[in-house]
Amino acid sequence: MTLPLLDRPIAIRAACLADDAERAWIDRYVRAHAGGTPFHLTAWGVAVARGCGQTAHYLIAQAADGRLCGVLALTEISSVLFGRAMVSVGFGVGGGPLADDEAVASALAEAGWQLAMARGCPTLEMRGPVPGDARWHVDATSYLGFVRPLASDDAAELQQIPRKQRAEVRKVLRSDLTISVSRDQAALDAHYSVYARSVRNLGTPVFPARLFREVLADFGTDADILIVREGSTPVAGVLSLYMNGTVYPYWGGGTDRARLIRANDAMYFALMRHARKRGCTQFDFGRSKVGTGAAAFKKNWGFEGRPLVYARRSADGAAPRDINPLSPQYRAMVAAWRRLPLWAANLAGPWVARGLG
Repeated sequence: MTLPLLDRPIAIRAACLADDAERAWIDRYVRAHAGGTPFHLTAWGVAVARGCGQTAHYLIAQAADGRLCGVLALTEISSVLFGRAMVSVGFGVGGGPLADDEAVASALAEAGWQLAMARGCPTLEMRGPVPGDARWHVDATSYLGFVRPLASDDAAELQQIPRKQRAEVRKVLRSDLTISVSRDQAALDAHYSVYARSVRNLGTPVFPARLFREVLADFGTDADILIVREGSTPVAGVLSLYMNGTVYPYWGGGTDRARLIRANDAMYFALMRHARKRGCTQFDFGRSKVGTGAAAFKKNWGFEGRPLVYARRSADGAAPRDINPLSPQYRAMVAAWRRLPLWAANLAGPWVARGLG
């Protein structure tokens, strides 16, 4: 797809994700852009497509001299339960157009909408801001993002944690829990076992195991898994991404036992230490819904929530999809899912979750 943008010498086309050189070109732009996140990288789009059976699209804007001046990462989601949608980006918390200026960003958003219509997706969701346009519904009140600098060492890190939580962290640091960080199959298996149990307990379906394998494979050394064990038993784990000096603990969870022995506290403090050793200077604790226990947990660690701006556009007469587990229509389903045997949740969950995006 090639589209002229107004009267400017810029064109938009679909990127070829089978071309390694083109992927590297896009990724260099994403890494250099102030708004770039791991979810804009081609590794994310490709891993999600393979891991969940969806389709990745990348639209790129080029100046007349061939220079890259904008990128829009998209995931085409198709679900029997939740319908079709084009999302920037699927299964991530960041997205939206990255561009040199608002004119290019607007053009990319419009091109994304045209692609959504062409692919039979009645909704385009941007997990990031888009330039002002009345056709977009903007939401800046539902989610908070939590980011703060990492301290220089463990002692300074503890001082950044409010007093009450700091005392809990000090206690768990004196425990006999063990920490390991790796990228092998044993780490993937341990992580999936605790993560699957954690999300079942929350009443949400677990993602396919292949999604975690593909993310780890496509990100290479820019992703790893930290596991907390009590004796030889995994009790908590988190799969993290790394980009431009920031660590993103993305998929984390723990067992019921983890809560009792504060294993999640041990996990995140150990990750802060590990990230510093990798040269990271910032810790991105991800997003949480306003008013939830997850948001309160992050605030207790000394993170100040900042509103995340998302945007959505739907075809005339089309109702936007609702995949928020806190929505009233899902209350009964969430309650029932919590009661499922773990084997049943792990069997049915991936089929449901791959269509959430």
